[in-house]
Amino acid sequence: MQTFLEIAVKGLVDHPEEVTVTPVEHQGTTIYELRMNPEDVGKVIGRQGKTIHTLRSLLQAGSAKKGLRCSLEIIEDRPAS
Repeated sequence: MQTFLEIAVKGLVDHPEEVTVTPVEHQGTTIYELRMNPEDVGKVIGRQGKTIHTLRSLLQAGSAKKGLRCSLEIIEDRPAS
């Protein structure tokens, strides 16, 4: 599932080299933390959240076929001020 997310997101953004997907296990669920260039966050979210909703739906459908529980979260790292 991690590879699928990396390929899908890298195809959407202007800075694919900055995309990272990190799996984190939490209470029987794998949460994929998605980090990217701050300029690309809007492209991954999409208009009215349609793109991120679609990515989450595909992730859930694919993981359910394997008997897994997964979710996707965008992590926005704030620069230190």
